[in-house]
Amino acid sequence: MIINLNNVLWSSILLKGGKKGKKAAGEKGKGGKGAGRINGHHQENGMENMMLFEVVKLGRSAMQSVVDDWIESYKHDRDVALLDLINFFIQCSGCKGVVSGEMFRNMQNSEIIRRMTEEFDEDSGDYPLTIAGPQWKKFKSSFCEFISVLVRQCQYSIIYDEYMMDTVISLLTGLSDSQVRAFRHTSTLAAMKLMTALVNVALNLSINMDNTQRQYEAERNKIMAKRANDRLELLLQKRKELQENQDEIENMMNAIFKGVFVHRYRDAIAEIRAICIEEIGVWMKLYSDAFLNDSYLKYVGWTMHDKQGEVRLKCLTALQGLYYNRELNARLELFTSRFKDRIVSMTLDKEYDVAVQAIKLLTLVLNSTDEVLTPEDCESVYHLVYSAHRPVAIAAGEFLFKKLFSQREPEEEGAPKRRGRQSPNANLIKTTVFFFLESELHEHAAYLVDSLWECGAELLKDWECMISLLLDDPLPGEEALTDRQETALIEIMLCTVRQAAECHPPIGRGTGKRVMTAKERKTQLDDKTRMTELFAVALPPLLAKYAVDSEKVTNLLQLPQYFDLEIYTTGRLEKHLESLLRQIREIVEKHTDTEVLEVCSKTYHALCNEEFTIFNRVDIARSQLLDELVDKFNRLLEDFLQELEQSFACDPVHMCLNLPQICCSAHDLSGWDLFTSNFKLLNTGIENGDMPEQIVIHSLQCTHYVILWNLAKSSEGSSRKDDMVTLRKQMRAFCMMCQRYLTNVNTAVKEQAFTILCDLLLIFSHQMVSGGREHLEPLVYSSEDSLQAELLSFILNHVFIDQDDDTNSTDGQQDDEAVKIEALHKRRNLLAAYCKLIIYCVVDMKTGADIFKQYMRYYNDYGDIIKETMSKTRQIDKIQCAKTLILSLQQLFNEMLSELGHGFDRSSSSFCGIKELARRFSLTFGLDQVKTRDAIAMLHKDGIEFAFKDPSTQGEGGPPLNLAFLDILSEFSSKLMKQDKRTSSGRNVHMYLERFMTFQMALQREDCWLPLISYRNSLQAGGDDDTMSVMSGYSSRGSSVRSKKIKPPGATAGTSAAKRKLPEEESSSSSEVWQQSLQTPVMLPSPHLTSTAMRDPKRAREDSFMGTPQHHQTPMDYNRRGTGLMEEDEEPIVEDVMMSSEGRMDDLNEGMDFDTMDIDLPPSKNRRERSELKPDYFDPASIMDESVRGLLVCSHTRSHRF
Repeated sequence: MIINLNNVLWSSILLKGGKKGKKAAGEKGKGGKGAGRINGHHQENGMENMMLFEVVKLGRSAMQSVVDDWIESYKHDRDVALLDLINFFIQCSGCKGVVSGEMFRNMQNSEIIRRMTEEFDEDSGDYPLTIAGPQWKKFKSSFCEFISVLVRQCQYSIIYDEYMMDTVISLLTGLSDSQVRAFRHTSTLAAMKLMTALVNVALNLSINMDNTQRQYEAERNKIMAKRANDRLELLLQKRKELQENQDEIENMMNAIFKGVFVHRYRDAIAEIRAICIEEIGVWMKLYSDAFLNDSYLKYVGWTMHDKQGEVRLKCLTALQGLYYNRELNARLELFTSRFKDRIVSMTLDKEYDVAVQAIKLLTLVLNSTDEVLTPEDCESVYHLVYSAHRPVAIAAGEFLFKKLFSQREPEEEGAPKRRGRQSPNANLIKTTVFFFLESELHEHAAYLVDSLWECGAELLKDWECMISLLLDDPLPGEEALTDRQETALIEIMLCTVRQAAECHPPIGRGTGKRVMTAKERKTQLDDKTRMTELFAVALPPLLAKYAVDSEKVTNLLQLPQYFDLEIYTTGRLEKHLESLLRQIREIVEKHTDTEVLEVCSKTYHALCNEEFTIFNRVDIARSQLLDELVDKFNRLLEDFLQELEQSFACDPVHMCLNLPQICCSAHDLSGWDLFTSNFKLLNTGIENGDMPEQIVIHSLQCTHYVILWNLAKSSEGSSRKDDMVTLRKQMRAFCMMCQRYLTNVNTAVKEQAFTILCDLLLIFSHQMVSGGREHLEPLVYSSEDSLQAELLSFILNHVFIDQDDDTNSTDGQQDDEAVKIEALHKRRNLLAAYCKLIIYCVVDMKTGADIFKQYMRYYNDYGDIIKETMSKTRQIDKIQCAKTLILSLQQLFNEMLSELGHGFDRSSSSFCGIKELARRFSLTFGLDQVKTRDAIAMLHKDGIEFAFKDPSTQGEGGPPLNLAFLDILSEFSSKLMKQDKRTSSGRNVHMYLERFMTFQMALQREDCWLPLISYRNSLQAGGDDDTMSVMSGYSSRGSSVRSKKIKPPGATAGTSAAKRKLPEEESSSSSEVWQQSLQTPVMLPSPHLTSTAMRDPKRAREDSFMGTPQHHQTPMDYNRRGTGLMEEDEEPIVEDVMMSSEGRMDDLNEGMDFDTMDIDLPPSKNRRERSELKPDYFDPASIMDESVRGLLVCSHTRSHRF
């Protein structure tokens, strides 16, 4: 029997199998009588099996016709058709075996499955449900669709013949109990989809039974004259048949549930468990009368404790489908009371997808009834609106909105719409403010707004109501907002304006750049227009009302940065602009707070946009203000210098000295010649030594900005030659001034001088002439060796310190977590500033050795920065980078010798720490040995020279003082190419080692010579390179014990035959003795390859970190679960084998060239700090953009980048 596919797909399949078909025909002709059978099965049936499997694999377009053809074949010969279906399931499992007709007739299912298991390809773990690739992409959906269509087409006759379904269910039940994962996975999916299809059939039968019962009752209730007895008998017969079919379907479902589901919902494979839970959710949703009870719900509740996130996720999505239907809530009351606490705890799941779905499920529970969730349960979800993970925060925001904001005052029909303070949103906005204050996370208002934006944008964009709450008097009987509530409302209002104008989440919660749709862009433009029209009028009164409150003014003055400034002209709002400028001027004159003055400067910068017609008006106001400020600054500065001691406590002086620095950050003040006055002030501070730190810091910043603005003019080509000469002199004089301030007693002053100095050295380095700026070559400045040494000394003394030693945290705030995080940010900024100098060759790359040697000790704090620096330096010069790495190890080795002496124990923590650092350095070279060939060879040669540098104090018979360094150097042997170890190439490391060895050294076997023996072993040609790093991790005591064991004969037979050339001065008679002495008499045993799944995960990570091999462990059985297809059926739910190999995965990640690395910082209240520590520190765009003007912005925002 061949399926008759009367469609296009049939032709395409024949075309694909054309050659194969011709070959089969030829073979049949030659083979005679027996050629028509394959494995005892008719060939045409084999052709049909292939076609059935191919159709499912290619897609569902011909599914209906394929099923119809199969049904026709079943009606003609049900044994042949069932055999085809059985082979279809076998083939879908990836098995190459074929069930013959004889096997089908004479063998039990268990025997057939055992035979198929023997013919399974165990070399590969892939099967159709797991194979990747475009042709298998839709296989699972097509496979499920085939089963569904098959049952749907057979639901009126064939499934009740007590043959077809019994055979299929029996086969799938047996396969689902197999040890072969492919059989178990495929058959479980088929059985669950078959069950779902039967549930649909049972549901239809139930509906038909109810309809028949109603018809029967209606007919029976008629009067005798109108009652049709024939119709009653017909309806009774129909109801009886439906009941029999219903009972038969229920028996089938019970067989599948008890034979497959009950065993496989706790399978060792997470995918199989997920399939079971997903389908039982479908059954309870489709046929709630039969399945929505505690007998079935308990399986979902139990599985919510599964170890795998994908299974927990399926539990939650299944429950969401049930709670969404409010009619089912009554049946879920017992389940909710029993498993509610578990659902609430899953909102903090380590898998973010699970946490999101748990919050959504609680939102559905909240919609069904308010009585289930306690206030404590709700509060555990409320705080998640501040989560750094945006989907979690949005889900929590929806929950919060449903709980607090779903009830609003109804508006009367026909009544005018209430606005402002009388708006229905007024109470909701107050509720938002109250929640924000009670959450005690005031610095994260932007997070709260972003969480509520998708569900409550209409409420959050009611700026008219917010303005009314701030400006208008309260209504009779209404309680006015307190000062604290007004401050919170202004902050929330600013965040809503920013969110509407920028259309992206706040810092730390971004998911990457997303292209907005046309609808989103239109909404953005409309929002900017509306907010500008509202706040252009309301902002001056708001500033006038809160002019003396620094916090409120700071937030209000940020609003113009998001305005559409064209509205001032098109909306004829110039008078409101004049009022705004007056208010800003008054605020500048009244306030001394740096934050307020900075935001005033930024507001002027935002309004002074040459693209808009208001530019001239704003520019005049700004120039007038700057003239007054500079004049006042010069007068007070002169008085300040004359009467220095009396002016220290004078706040107006401090404020006026502060103003130029603030204005310089956003405005060009080069026309006022501030360099001379500030430089004079700085020089006075050096001479007196007791000037207030804030005045010095502001003067340094102001002078820095003046130089950058002058450089911006020079880069544009608008400056004269004299201006270039003046700028060169000013820059060099200022660098010398900053260098002098590096020795200041005040830490904040030193840090500011260091940061500015690093910036200037980078900006005025040789790279400033690139990009067509050759005319700036006279400005290039190269730092002297003394300055480089001073910068390095500053880094070592102020960055690589313990947290408790940080002197920046004073006044008893050492235990404050926020202070520690801030101090760490400052130190990271300082380190990143210096590392940029290394990367861009401003300082000698060798100075990086003092940085690299801190990699392990300060890994949590600076590991990502140091690793990125190593990566960038390797891209610049691989050989010099390798020299720097080995130099850092040599420095650590010398420090250890000065501390422990030359007789140290090689098992000491100091020596093991250096070896571990060398291992980490080795992993950073990656897997491509060709690219790093020269660098690795040079590294070994430098290490060998260092090891033999200092001769022994015991005379010629003693080992060199640094010989133990070879034990550290052996960590890099695995990175050498085999031909570079012993061949006669120019990179021959072994030959280079022999230059430093004497005849007596080759004969030594004492413990003190073990580093040389171990290192020479690692250079053996054809040796197992990968085991050398592990072998070198043994302690010296263990090594000495093993060295006394008898070597198996022939262990070095292959290597002993190798000959090498000796120096010309040595006699040939000693060649053989010399050659024999080079062979190590003892080969350290290689550790067995063991499975990390057989040891404690924590211990595994520790062992991997220390490089110590495990002893007396059972070798891994590769026939066990996770490596092959054969698996134990009765295993409990366990985690994947790879989950216990975290230590080795960390080692593997060390060898990958990532841009950044996640690091573990001290615990913080919120993840926002972590996200701010991961920018690209070494983006060249942050150094030199197309114009130096872009650089000014980078310099100004430095404190916000790290």
